[in-house]
Amino acid sequence: MEDNSSRQTYYVSPVLGIPIDLVSWDSALSRISDWAQAKESRYVCICNVHSVITARTDQRFAKVLSDADMATPDGAPLAWFMRRSGNVSQQRINGPDLMLRYCSHAAVVREPIFLYGGQESTLAILRVTLPQMFPGLVIAGAFSPPFRELTQEEDDHVVGMINSSGARTVWVSLGCPKQESWMAAHRGRINAPMIGVGAAFDYHAGVLKRAPGWMQQNGLEWLHRLCSEPGRLWKRYLVTNSIFIALTGFHFIRSRGLAERNSATLRTNNISGIGLDKTISELSETMRERIAE
Repeated sequence: MEDNSSRQTYYVSPVLGIPIDLVSWDSALSRISDWAQAKESRYVCICNVHSVITARTDQRFAKVLSDADMATPDGAPLAWFMRRSGNVSQQRINGPDLMLRYCSHAAVVREPIFLYGGQESTLAILRVTLPQMFPGLVIAGAFSPPFRELTQEEDDHVVGMINSSGARTVWVSLGCPKQESWMAAHRGRINAPMIGVGAAFDYHAGVLKRAPGWMQQNGLEWLHRLCSEPGRLWKRYLVTNSIFIALTGFHFIRSRGLAERNSATLRTNNISGIGLDKTISELSETMRERIAE
């Protein structure tokens, strides 16, 4: 897996220690489009509470997210966390909608896409329905991997198949954390940006029913998924959401306490005459040192 230095040119906001990009729909789509046109090997992680909490206990997965060329806030709680941290305009950039918006663009510019993941039956439906939704869209290829790790020979064959297909973007639906790890392992080998979109294939093929609009807008899509697949998702949502809420509460209480202590220290110094002759830059340096204590 290659180190990613280009991401440092963009703004990110740490969510419980995991860097998430400050992006709008337009900027996210624009970045992917630029990489696609240049045939650059990149990967995009669509992050939610599950991925952030998993990364906090799995250092290898944390590195996968940190090394991503872009990580967007898929879950409403992450977008809320970022807004609460001062990024007031941050939107939720979720996988299913990102895929559809990009397919709309790809159809206009005749940019082929590749679908990796999902069941064979799901891919067969998408090969028909996506071009119907977006006339002009070219699906250069699709592959449903087995539920086991590919051999090196098999993996080399898949990489060759994707690269020879002419696809400019690769949409990956393997579920978290498998899809993120797969993309990270193939950066530098696949000549196109890879975007991990979770259950998007099943949604767009009609295999799974997506939450109503009002639930999506109010951050309740997780509840709809939990009710739809309780046996598989109860731990992901009930356990990880509870941990996220607890850690988030602690984070903001601690941040508020630090801010109040620094403000009180600054006021005390000014009243006593200490620091009245300090410049703005010196005051800033003093506050940074005290925050680090």
